[in-house]
Amino acid sequence: MTPHHTERLVLRGWRPADREPFAALNGDPLVMEHFPKVLSRAESDASADRVEAHFERHGFGPWAVEVQGGAPFIGFVGLLQVGFEAPFTPAVEVLWRLSRSSWGQGYATEAAREVCRIAFEELGLPALVTFTVPANRRSRAVMERLGMTYDPGEDFEHPNLPEGHALRRHVLYRLSAAQWRQR
Repeated sequence: MTPHHTERLVLRGWRPADREPFAALNGDPLVMEHFPKVLSRAESDASADRVEAHFERHGFGPWAVEVQGGAPFIGFVGLLQVGFEAPFTPAVEVLWRLSRSSWGQGYATEAAREVCRIAFEELGLPALVTFTVPANRRSRAVMERLGMTYDPGEDFEHPNLPEGHALRRHVLYRLSAAQWRQR
């Protein structure tokens, strides 16, 4: 898999050495505060297996992110087929999860912009979505910097979480290829 470069980052395929820092990322309570739970090492490894399988099936997925000349793994940014039924599916999601030590440096936005470019210019996708819980201000700020649009009428209950779960309510953001080209 050919790596993609931004000004400061490399988006690349996963390596066996990424699994340990990936498990640390998934086990960090602050990183995972807007997810149902932190992941055990076994759950994290299973997630990495799913990432690799997604690349095999679709030709894209969440790329490992490293800082050029710096940290060899700070998290992932990429594309994922939405794996549940909702009013907006089928759809491809742009997503990210970075280590706490890399927050506040613009890495998520920089990498996600490159992923949007790949989605629209290389893969020819017509649109992307992304979603999170309403309280996730950091991710919502990235969504807005990417030029994604939010319509409160598209808020939804995440079907993989039980009724009454504190994180069930999600906001949906969209970005079309036409919007991307107009930027």
